[in-house]
Amino acid sequence: MKYNQGTLGRIFVAKAEHGDNLLEELRAIATKENISTAVFLMIGALKKADIVSGPQECTVPPIPIEMTFGDGREVLGMGTIFSNSDSITPELHVHGAFGRDKDVLMGCLRGNSEVYLVMEIIILEITNTGAFKQTDKNGLMLLDFI
Repeated sequence: MKYNQGTLGRIFVAKAEHGDNLLEELRAIATKENISTAVFLMIGALKKADIVSGPQECTVPPIPIEMTFGDGREVLGMGTIFSNSDSITPELHVHGAFGRDKDVLMGCLRGNSEVYLVMEIIILEITNTGAFKQTDKNGLMLLDFI
C-alpha cells in the first residue's frame, strides 16, 4: 500500500440543478477552482445515468458490466477528484447507490448523468498529498503519488 498525509483545504457546497450533467458540473467546479485532490459526498436524484457495476470477470484489464437507467432514481454517492498526469482535466471517480422503489443499483457513474430536481454536493479539498491519477500499463487510470 502507498499513502501520503494531507491537510484539509477549502470546503465547497454545491447544488447541481434539474437537467444538469452531474459529471460535467463536478469537473467544471474542479477546473474553475483548481482542485487537484478532493473527496466529495452527494445526495439527490438522477433522471438517467450510465454506470459500471463490476467486471464481467476478475481479469486485468477488466471488461466492465455497463448499465443504464432512465427511470429517475434517488442517489447516495461519494467520489474523488485527482489531477490527471495525462491531461489538464481533473479525473473524477464517482460511486453510488441508485434506488427506485425496491430496486437498487450500485456502481461507478460514467458518461451520462442527468440530475433530476437537485443534487447536493459537499467537496472537501485535500492539499499537499502528492496524489494524482495516471494511466498504467493496462490502460487503467489509477492513483499514484509523487
